[in-house]
Amino acid sequence: MTPTHFAFSSAFILGLTGLTFHRTHLLSALLCLEGMMLSLFIALSLWSLQTESTNFSSAPMFLLAFSACEASAGLALLVATTRTHGTDRLMNLNLLQC
Repeated sequence: MTPTHFAFSSAFILGLTGLTFHRTHLLSALLCLEGMMLSLFIALSLWSLQTESTNFSSAPMFLLAFSACEASAGLALLVATTRTHGTDRLMNLNLLQC
């Protein structure tokens, strides 16, 4: 495993462990998801550069576009839950209540 692959896989695993073990606030969960998406974007763009194939050259742009949509939807949910519940702690959110 090259150092580049190790760096991107460890960044993805670090975001995944942060998402699974430190889920106290919605903002920290969203930041872990964003870190995972950025590590996937960089890894995919480096992979398409290494293969020198034009078939996969648009894949990192699609991933970046979906990542931006995911971030905007997450921030909209963060603002909505903070306005309605007064906090972004995940333990205080109950989906069964209106």
